[in-house]
Amino acid sequence: MGYYLNVNNISIYVEDPYPKGVKTILFLHGWPGSHRLFEYQFDKLPQLGYRCIGIDTRGFGNSDKPFEGYDYDTLSDDVRGVVEALGLRDFTLAGHSTGGAIAARYMGRHLGYGVRKLVLIAAAVPSLIRRQDFPFGIEQERVLQIIEGTYNDRPQMLRDFGDNFFFQHTSQAFSDWFFQIGLQAAGWATAAIARTWIDEVLFTDLESIGVPTMIIHGIHDKVVPFQLAEVQHRMIRNSILVPLSFSGHGSFYEQRDEFNDTLVKFIES
Repeated sequence: MGYYLNVNNISIYVEDPYPKGVKTILFLHGWPGSHRLFEYQFDKLPQLGYRCIGIDTRGFGNSDKPFEGYDYDTLSDDVRGVVEALGLRDFTLAGHSTGGAIAARYMGRHLGYGVRKLVLIAAAVPSLIRRQDFPFGIEQERVLQIIEGTYNDRPQMLRDFGDNFFFQHTSQAFSDWFFQIGLQAAGWATAAIARTWIDEVLFTDLESIGVPTMIIHGIHDKVVPFQLAEVQHRMIRNSILVPLSFSGHGSFYEQRDEFNDTLVKFIES
């Protein structure tokens, strides 16, 4: 079932189809998606007894779309609000791409409140872009082009982004479905999150993580290069790195069976 929670004076949409699940996984989606990106986890994992909760980040999916609040501090505060409202304890926090960045900031800013284990999926941390003292990631110019495309022809920008998202072939119908998810977001939120990639870094947040952490990353990722996963593995103590050989940025779909099995084994270990 889905419902809305009032968090930080906005309505956050929460998908929570099996609240009776014994163990909880809280999913944070990447840009420019929504909780719907985890459909192939929500289809299967509740059958194994897991409570899968998906949050639509402010500005995206079914959540409110205010004009401000797209920095990582505010976004992690939104997550804390959901965790407190639902009384979550000893849960697994799983963040994909920008959702991984929000998860990392949650671990640093909120000291991992309630989190038992952490899963970073193609996470855009510690910095999506290359910097003077950080030679990994993508060029800033690519992000600036995304922002410009958002303000001038957002549908075309989303089509171009979708073309780089997956390594394996997807059907036209699936591509259209993925595109429609991106269109649910507000244009200003889409651009603001991209600006946050430039403005913020998460080095200190990664170093603060103390819970067992699994890093899942497709080796063919064109959005968040695999090198970032290797950096995360070096920075996070008590972490394991799981490279997926037939995935790009969307391993939760491209290798969904292996992804789900790996996630379950990690949670149960």
